[in-house]
Amino acid sequence: MHWDLGGYLPYEIEVAAAFDIDQRKVGKDISEAIFSLPNCTTVFCAGIPQAGINVKVGRVLDGCSDHLANYPEECRFLSIEGEGATKEEIIAALKDSGAEILLNYMPVGSEQAACFYAECALEAGCAFINNMPVFIASNPEWAKRFKKMKLPIIGDDIKSQLGATIVHRTLADLFRKRGVKLERTYQLNTAGNTDFLNMLNRDRLASKKESKTEAVQSVLKDRLESGNIHVGPSDYIPWQKDNKVCFLRMEGKLFGDVPMNLELRLSVEDSPNSAGVVIDAIRCCKLGLDRGIGGVLYSPSAYFMKHPPEQYSDAEAYRMTEEFIAGKL
Repeated sequence: MHWDLGGYLPYEIEVAAAFDIDQRKVGKDISEAIFSLPNCTTVFCAGIPQAGINVKVGRVLDGCSDHLANYPEECRFLSIEGEGATKEEIIAALKDSGAEILLNYMPVGSEQAACFYAECALEAGCAFINNMPVFIASNPEWAKRFKKMKLPIIGDDIKSQLGATIVHRTLADLFRKRGVKLERTYQLNTAGNTDFLNMLNRDRLASKKESKTEAVQSVLKDRLESGNIHVGPSDYIPWQKDNKVCFLRMEGKLFGDVPMNLELRLSVEDSPNSAGVVIDAIRCCKLGLDRGIGGVLYSPSAYFMKHPPEQYSDAEAYRMTEEFIAGKL
């Protein structure tokens, strides 16, 4: 969303280290690993030169759900055997690499793994960007620890550049501003990537549903009862691959209690939709490091994330983020 962000350009971001537990990625140069199965997104930048950064084995915790074993190998994670690297090995790898910021893209529901890597970031002296819905930046205890170590953190649960949640929020805000009483709404999403395959295990969805639902509820004039709002992943359709389709419906009342409804279908490529935002989050985190700011970066978190520690309207979060980039906030 920014070409020049505080003096930093997108191509100045460099990968220092990478961790995975998939047999097809571990040990490969990252320029090869990003194209290895089960990745299935549209390739928009082929022929990447060798980066000289081999993917290291991560820690096998709760990142790989048992139900994935029921699906073909080309669709799911193919986990290494054993427990993987120790915390000490990962911290040492981060320190040796000179990494400044650690990005968490664990699968939804990976509570243990997300907390494990947040701990590694703290001990390795890395800032942290939590792109998934385990509540770390929005947890006061974690926030305090990052502040104490003078390390910035942005989180939780990345918004897409133009995805289902930001569109749903924008329309909900429009209903409020135009005096339309919203009575019921749903957001149903389908895709065929490992994110949606992983989320077929409904036990892993509690924090994801809370994050996405709160992102919409927070912009409403009157919060909807839980039975009148459904926001969340719906199903895995293999042939869609990384194409994510959102079906959105909003029902309300106009002047005179006259009923109205709105239906929308949104189709996006899921992975680059997220990458366009995280590139900005990385550079905001770097500004936080440059300025010696520890703890939560509230403005970028509110603009880039679904479940920030403090929710603001998208217009307000945008303004605050621009002020943060300019050094005024």
